[in-house]
This record gives sequence, structure tokens and C-alpha cells, in this order.
Amino acid sequence: MSEADAAELTHLDSSGQARMVDVLAKEPTRRRALARCRVDMTAETVSRVASGDAIKGDVLAVARVAGIQAAKRTSDLIPLCHPLMIGSVTIDFELGETHIAIAAEVETIERTGVEMEALTACSVAALTVYDMCKSIDKNMTIRDVALWEKTGGKSGRYSRSSN
Repeated sequence: MSEADAAELTHLDSSGQARMVDVLAKEPTRRRALARCRVDMTAETVSRVASGDAIKGDVLAVARVAGIQAAKRTSDLIPLCHPLMIGSVTIDFELGETHIAIAAEVETIERTGVEMEALTACSVAALTVYDMCKSIDKNMTIRDVALWEKTGGKSGRYSRSSN
């Protein structure tokens, strides 16, 4: 691997070995990331979640806590992710006729971004919805996990809607 290739892949050193990116020279800045996904399911499953009639309890409350906890533990799951002091995590749900849309927003003041934390929070919240509803609907599908926005840092603002 050439040095130019390694420079583009920041988690590789000049010899192609995995490394944690050195962020010590960066100044801490306010950073925010928003990730979204959805869990497709039957209308009956959405109705039972909305009414609190799922066998395992309050699906959205548990999924919210799971997403928050996941954001805080992202560096334990993603090997080269920096542990961050997260300032806030918000998990929101929107119930559609045959789906639950999930949005996870994470903020911090750090030397590196929180995109992975937002994506992890969103994914784990969706997995928790799946786990809590699988006895009702085994055909659920988690889809469209994606970063929608990010602010802060050297690369500045990113918005999926503008791309």
C-alpha cells in the first residue's frame, strides 16, 4: 500500500497496519450527528407498540434507553473508535402505519466526531424494537441505517438531504 493510499484511509499507518487516529493536535469543538433508520413491521405490531400492548412491555421506552446506552459504549464495540465524553443523546420515534422510524442525535465537545455514536444508538434502538416485538412479528426488517447530518470538526457540516 502506498503512503498516499494510507493517508486516505486514516485508520491505517504507512505500512497498512490498523491504528487509532491521533487526534491530540485537534482542538475540541462542538460536534453533533444525526442518524436515522426504520423498522418495517405489520400494522398490528405498530398498533401494539403504540398502545403499550407488546408482551415485553413499553417497547419505545426500552429502545430509547438501549440507544442511549449504546451511544455511550460505542468505543467498546467499534475497535478503532475513540472513547468520547458524550454531552447528550436523544432518541426519537415516529410511528407510521407499518413502520417505526428512529432518529438518534448525539452531541459532544471533543476532538473527534460522534457519527459512529449516532449510528450505533440508532442501530441498537432498532435492534431493541425488533427484540421486543419478535414474538408478535418475525418478519420485521431493519433498514436504511444512515448518517443524515453532522456538524463540527475540520470537515464541517454534512447533510444527506443536500447531497
